[in-house]
Amino acid sequence: MSDTMTNTYPYTLELLAPSAPGGLYHWAIRKNGKLVQRSDRNHPTESKARENGLAQIEKLLSGAGDR
Repeated sequence: MSDTMTNTYPYTLELLAPSAPGGLYHWAIRKNGKLVQRSDRNHPTESKARENGLAQIEKLLSGAGDR
């Protein structure tokens, strides 16, 4: 399911590779193995997906996601 995982305690960023060549990347954020949030848009590259996912984790860590 994931090619790359980046841990940002207590969250884990899971990058989801495209199923077909030239496809789009997605990400999922998990806390203790449970899904917290998924990407709401497609990302053309793995680095863009990682950048966007890490930005969302930063929001969660700062409390901006507790609304």
